Amino acid sequence: MLNVKPGWKNWQLLTEKGRQIWAFKPSSNNINAHLQNVDNITDEEIAQFAKDFQFDKSSNPNSGDKVFRNTATDTKFQNFTGEIPQSANPDKQKIIGALIKGMNYYSYLQTEDGHWPGDYGGPLFLLPGLLIASYISDSPFPKAHQEMMKLYLFNHQNKDAGWGMHIEGESTMFGTVMQYVSLRLLGVDKNHEQLIKARTWIKNNGGATGIPSWGKFYLAVLNLYDWQGFNSLFPEMWLFPKWLPVHPWRYWCHTRMVYLPMAYCYAQRIKAPENELILSLREEIHNENFASINWPKQRDTVCEKDCYTTPSPVLKWMNFFTNNYEKFKSAWLRKKSTDYILKYLNAEDEQTSYINIGPVNQAINSICIWHAYGKDSVQFKKHAARWYDYLWVAEDGMKMNGYNGSQLWDTAFATRAMLESDLGKLFPATIAKSYRFIELSQIKDEHPTHAEFFRHPMIGSWPFSTPENGWPVADCTAEGLSATLAIHHSGLVKPMVDEQRIKQAVDVILSYQNTDGGWATYELTRAPKWLEKLNPSEVFADIMIDYSWTECTAACVISLLEIQETYPGFKTSEIRKAISTGLNFILNQQRADGSWYGGWAVCFTYATWFGVEALSKAKGNGYYDDATLAASITGACAFLLDKQKADGGWGETFKSCSTLVYSEAAASQGVNTAWALLALMAAEFSERKVIESGINVLLNKQSAIGDWPQESISGVFNYNCMITYANYRNIFPVWALSRYYRRYVQG
Repeated sequence: MLNVKPGWKNWQLLTEKGRQIWAFKPSSNNINAHLQNVDNITDEEIAQFAKDFQFDKSSNPNSGDKVFRNTATDTKFQNFTGEIPQSANPDKQKIIGALIKGMNYYSYLQTEDGHWPGDYGGPLFLLPGLLIASYISDSPFPKAHQEMMKLYLFNHQNKDAGWGMHIEGESTMFGTVMQYVSLRLLGVDKNHEQLIKARTWIKNNGGATGIPSWGKFYLAVLNLYDWQGFNSLFPEMWLFPKWLPVHPWRYWCHTRMVYLPMAYCYAQRIKAPENELILSLREEIHNENFASINWPKQRDTVCEKDCYTTPSPVLKWMNFFTNNYEKFKSAWLRKKSTDYILKYLNAEDEQTSYINIGPVNQAINSICIWHAYGKDSVQFKKHAARWYDYLWVAEDGMKMNGYNGSQLWDTAFATRAMLESDLGKLFPATIAKSYRFIELSQIKDEHPTHAEFFRHPMIGSWPFSTPENGWPVADCTAEGLSATLAIHHSGLVKPMVDEQRIKQAVDVILSYQNTDGGWATYELTRAPKWLEKLNPSEVFADIMIDYSWTECTAACVISLLEIQETYPGFKTSEIRKAISTGLNFILNQQRADGSWYGGWAVCFTYATWFGVEALSKAKGNGYYDDATLAASITGACAFLLDKQKADGGWGETFKSCSTLVYSEAAASQGVNTAWALLALMAAEFSERKVIESGINVLLNKQSAIGDWPQESISGVFNYNCMITYANYRNIFPVWALSRYYRRYVQG
C-alpha cells in the first residue's frame, strides 16, 4: 500500500512528551540512549541512502514527509471500522466518507504522547549555523547524520547551481555560500561537480564578500571573513539604561536572542583556527586574495540578489559611531558587557532546558557556551544534546527545522478541526491523546529569572512547540485554550485543565494585548515603530519589535469570545473591552480589496480566514457595530470570490508574502482552498455553489488512504523567508470538510 524504501526503514522517530529525535537504527525507544552518537553505518547503507533519498526539486521542492508518514502507517494502518453515518444523498455520503477517511488517516500519524510530528523545515540558512557550531567545537555528528545532511543540501541546489534562502527561493549569495561551506565542512571535495558549479555561481556574482550580514557573521566565526569587515554589534548596548527605547530588551524576542550571542562572538572575536580546509575555502569563495581584501570596505557590501531591505540613514549613522568606538573601546566596559551577555545566555539556556527559542540562537549559543566553558563542560554537552531536537528526516534528506517542532500549534489546530463537527467524536482515542498533550503543554510555573531577563509572565500560557521550550506565545495560548474548550464541550474526556488554569490562560491573553488593540507574538510591543530603522539585516523586514498581527489578534479575540460563552460571568467588562478593541484593530488592518495580509502563512487567504472568523463570531453580540462588521465580512467574501480559480479552488504562492501583493499559483492549493472555504462558511456566504466547487477540489485531491498531497510551501516569517508546515495539508482540508458537514450535511 505504501512505498517504504529500504533506506527509510533504518530511521526511526523517537518521541517523548513532545520531544522529537530521529535515530538511525536505534537499539531502543530511549531518546537518551540514542544521544550517545554511535557511528553504526556501513558503506552499503550509505550507498542505499544515495538511492533512496534521491529527490527531484524541480517538480516540487517541498517534501511529502514520506519517511515519517509511510513508516508510521506502513504496518499499523487500517481503514475505519466504526459505524459510519449514512445518508440517502450520494453527495452527502461522499462528504462523510472523505471526512472520516481523512481523520482516520491523520489519527495514525499521532504519537502516543498525543501530538502530531511533521516537517517544519524550509529555510536553508539554519543547518549551516548548526554545522559551524559542530565544526568549531569539534563535535561532529554521527556519520549517518552527516550523509543525510549532504543529500539534503545537494537535493535543494537550484538549476543555476546556487541555493536560495529557502527551498522555493531563487539563488542568493547567502543561500549559496552557506550551503557550499556546509558541504565542505561535511567533507565533500572541492572538485565535486556540483560544488564546482556552485563556486562558479559565487564568483560570477561577486564573491562571498557580498554575503549579507548574517552570512558575514557565520563566515567570520569560521575565519573565512575578517571581523574588521563586520559592523560593530556594540555589546555595551546591553548596559544602557532600560528606559532607553533602543535598549535591546525592547527588541522582538527572536531578534534579541539572536543578536545577544552574536554580540558575545563579536566581542570575543571568536574564529576557527587556520588549517588546510579553511585556507582552501578562502580561495574557493572569494574573488580576491584573502589577505589583500580591504575588509572595512566590505561591511555594507551586499549582493543585489540578497537585498530585501536597505539600511536606513539612521543605521548607517549608528554604524559609523559604533565602528569608530571599536578603535577606542574601554576594556573594562567590554568585559562588563560580555559578562552580562554570558549571564543572559545562561539564563536563556536554563529557561528553555537548552533548547533555546529557535534554531539560529541555538547554534550561536552553542558556540558561545563552547567558547566560555569548553567542549567537555556540562553546559556545552547539554547544548549538543539538543541539536538533535531540531533535526528532521524526510525523503529529501536531513534538515534543521525552524523550531524544535510545531507540536502544540498543530495539535491544537488538528483537535479543533476534528471537533468542528460531530464526526470528530468517532475518534475518541485520538481526541483523548491530543488532550493529554495539550494539558501537558500548558505552562504551569514561572522561571525564577523571567523578570530579570525581560520575559513575559507565562503561567497559564501555551508555547508553540513543547513545554520544555517554554516560550509563551499569545496566539498559541489562544489556540491551546480554544482546543481545550472544544474538547471539554465534546464530552469525550474528563477535564484535566480545571477552571483556575483556564482563567490563568485568559489572564495571559489579556496581558498580551497592545495599546493598538492588537496582539503580537511572544510579548507586548515594547518600542516605537521607528526602531525598525535600526534593522541591521538585509534579508528580513520588521524584525526589530513585536508587531500586532491580524492572525494573532483574531485568534485571541476568538478564544475570548468562546470564554464569554462558557464563563459568562468571568471578567466580563475587561474581556468585552479587549474583544471590542481587538475587533477594531482587525477592521483597521483590512485592505481596500477586502483582504488581510498574513504575516505567518501564505498569505492573504490565511489572514482573511482569521479576520472573517473573528468578525463573524462577534457579529450580533454587541461587541461592535454590526453594520460595520457585516460590511467588512462582505468585502472579504468579495475578495475571495474574485480570487477563486476556474476549478473552484484557491491557490496562492509565497511571493504574496514578500511582495505584499496577491500572487496566484498556477494550480489550486489544498491549504489555500481550505482557508478560503472556512472563511466563506464562517461568513455564511449565500452562494452555496461557490463553496461546493471548492469542496470538490478538496475531495478530488484526497488520496485513497485519506491523505492530501504536499503542495507549495505554506508558512512564512518576516515577509521574506518561507517555512514548511507539513501537517497543514491534513488539518485544514479536514477542518473545511468538517465545517461543511456540520452546516450542510449534518442537518
